[in-house]
Amino acid sequence: MLVGALADAGATQQVILDAIDSLETGAVVSFEKVKRNGIGATKYHVRVQETHAHRHLPHIVRMIEKAVIAESAKHNAISVFRRLGQAEAEVHQVPIEKVHFHEVGAADSIADIVGACVALDQLDIGNIVCSPLNVGSGTVKTEHGLLPVPAPATAVLLKKAPVYSRGPALELTTPTGAALAATLAQSFGVLPPMKVTRVGYGAGGYDFTDQANVLRVLVGEPTGADEALAVAVIEANIDDLNPQILAYATERLVEFGALDVTLEPVVMKKGRPGNLLRVIAKPEDREALAQIVFAETSTLGLRIYPAERRVQSRSWTEGCYAPEYEDCRKLARESGVALKNIIAEANYAYLNRTR
Repeated sequence: MLVGALADAGATQQVILDAIDSLETGAVVSFEKVKRNGIGATKYHVRVQETHAHRHLPHIVRMIEKAVIAESAKHNAISVFRRLGQAEAEVHQVPIEKVHFHEVGAADSIADIVGACVALDQLDIGNIVCSPLNVGSGTVKTEHGLLPVPAPATAVLLKKAPVYSRGPALELTTPTGAALAATLAQSFGVLPPMKVTRVGYGAGGYDFTDQANVLRVLVGEPTGADEALAVAVIEANIDDLNPQILAYATERLVEFGALDVTLEPVVMKKGRPGNLLRVIAKPEDREALAQIVFAETSTLGLRIYPAERRVQSRSWTEGCYAPEYEDCRKLARESGVALKNIIAEANYAYLNRTR
């Protein structure tokens, strides 16, 4: 689907076809214009003759090294395959050199991975941002039997990546796709500020009735606009906690990387007064901060949901003045001088300096 989307966005199809042919894997690839639930897309077909042989990672690496493709595409393709091999090695508890890929699966994965890397090179892509990945649900049939979705290697590859499950009960992210995303994406999250120049759609094998089975790529140039950031919002209603402990919990959350922490008075069930604790967190800090809320407060449950944060550009300007509270607070704690005296002294020093 990724190769099809990149070709749909303008990557030269013949260059991709020639690159796959030079690998001599036995795979035959082609492109076809199709529709998925009314959306026009490009389908990348990979056909491989059925055999019972296997290939090991060193053999696959040598095949890629000998292929007639750009060095940058070779480097990326080998990196993706090594990442895939590492995941399989972890799942099966064997050295990476011992990981074997079934002949059909190997040829198919080589065609997908090399095709994607060649297409990215064709489009001169310098930075890749990946949206959260829909892994699907249900089970998938493998040479190791029936396994739950996501497949074991996919789950390993997508550690720390944002994932979700929605739609038909099928495998919607394969180990190959997960390896491409995990290796080549510089970050996961919301669409970055950019001027879109090309759009491409790659078609999957199924044509679902309730959603278009396509992968979309947006190609563009950075605009330098204020950044949009994905964040996680963590909330808890608390009505049975000493206010001093609650204040300490907010301090701990800030110390461990919370972008913002607020307490909002609320009236809870049976008319009891309480507080709504709300934490704004970076996605990668979500779990650590959630554990701090559990450890430091009396709540038994949390609400966690994604949100988008707009960050406005900042600059320092001369004008109205006020001492930096956190600096004054730190000085007060270190010196034992009353905070109000520290603030007064800072104001006095500033006024004397500017006269």
